[in-house]
Amino acid sequence: MRFAVETWDPDYGTGIDTDGLDPSTDVVDSTVEFAAGDWRPIRPAEIDAPETIWFVDGVRRIDARIWVSDGEDGAVVAGSCATVAAGTVACTAVDATVDDVRIMRGVFTPPMDTAGPIETEAGIYRHVTVRSASPEDLYLGIHEQMTELETSMIPADPGPRDLIVFDGPLRGRPTPRAIGYIKTQHVQYLDGPEQAVVPLLEPGERSPMFTIGTSSFARWSWYVRLPGPRTHGWAGVIRAEASTSWCRDVGDATAFADLVTAALPRFSSEAHKEPRAPQNLYPITGLEHALRRRLGDQRLLQRALRKAAQ
Repeated sequence: MRFAVETWDPDYGTGIDTDGLDPSTDVVDSTVEFAAGDWRPIRPAEIDAPETIWFVDGVRRIDARIWVSDGEDGAVVAGSCATVAAGTVACTAVDATVDDVRIMRGVFTPPMDTAGPIETEAGIYRHVTVRSASPEDLYLGIHEQMTELETSMIPADPGPRDLIVFDGPLRGRPTPRAIGYIKTQHVQYLDGPEQAVVPLLEPGERSPMFTIGTSSFARWSWYVRLPGPRTHGWAGVIRAEASTSWCRDVGDATAFADLVTAALPRFSSEAHKEPRAPQNLYPITGLEHALRRRLGDQRLLQRALRKAAQ
């Protein structure tokens, strides 16, 4: 029996959805850089590295599940108390430093007159309204707060050769000099001939550009293979995306894609140090560790919430 061992730790699944990629429901144009059928791997020429690369990431944790009384009839509604954190790592040619960290604690409930902030001896949980009390909507509300916090961390005035890397999709953020960095592939955006080019990529190469979405929220996108063991055709492959609102034509977009493709491989992680190697880049790993340390002790926060509920 021939087989290969996935480089990612089993607790994190794999870098590509093993149940098959879901077909994209977005409008996709794969002919913006190469005509259909002419796709090939692209290796960027020698490019000056960005002066500073800003890695932006966030983490979240549910501190406690709660039940909120809704009116005089004794009915209760589910909610969640959660802590979210976001931060940036600034990487230059000589060092990497955690530049900023912000923390937000929130109590998440559907719309209800009786809900409000919770004051505890460990701090205030700000009230955030979500669509419903379903686990999915509560989770989405927490995730949206994390995204909002991440967006607030964007450098105010990035330099003309700086790069901003959001860990995850852009999620509608038209930030100049920024990419969304997608580690795990769930969606198939390309047709067969173009899709078949991705497994051919060598480390440090990218796919041709394609666009996803319509004018209301369109973004450039491309695949990059990072250095690391090649256990299968999509091993070490990430997808990057950049907003079309600031990178306006294909010439600017391809130049930016080449810069990103040349800049990222030096941050690739190794399996003996990072369970999601090589896609979980070292600055992101370090930032995640720093953020989780700032979330606070979950048991102490739960105790403070129980005390506040008395």
